[in-house]
Amino acid sequence: MFHEVVKMRSYLSNLECTYCGEIFSADEPMRLCEKCGKVLYPRYDIEEASKYFTKDVLSARSPNMWRYFEMLPIREVSNIVSLGEGFTPIFETSALGKKIGSEALFIKDEGLNPTASFKARGLSAAVSKAKELGLKKLTMPSAGNAAGAMTSYAARAGLDALVFMPQDAPDANQKEVSVT
Repeated sequence: MFHEVVKMRSYLSNLECTYCGEIFSADEPMRLCEKCGKVLYPRYDIEEASKYFTKDVLSARSPNMWRYFEMLPIREVSNIVSLGEGFTPIFETSALGKKIGSEALFIKDEGLNPTASFKARGLSAAVSKAKELGLKKLTMPSAGNAAGAMTSYAARAGLDALVFMPQDAPDANQKEVSVT
């Protein structure tokens, strides 16, 4: 499935605080900025990536989100945890577009991801990074689709998962989490 990216390298450089600009290693578990408590974003060496990471290279790869491996926060292909997420179809809906005053309207059906939502993409990357960092237990709060995606990908990776859900979370989401 990922044979074409086995020789690829990640262009992940570091983590950077979105508020104060503090820089952290991308190879250690980090949740928030240790200086100000704000969100950390992954930063990539775009200049170096642009030398190899071209449209032709991408178009020759398998149709899944991991074709963009070099620009995702994973360093080693062997750490990828996948259920086949990504490359969900896009439908043109001209008639609906015209009704809302647009010449063209496109709808992407993210419900066709393995866990039936776009959350599959982010949680595939997050659980892959957790695996790469050697984490064994994952936890998160969620009232819905993120919980199902996290527990599904954690199960695929052989990691323990604990989700905190409000009592009034939809039954379908609670059941999905309880069976993974």
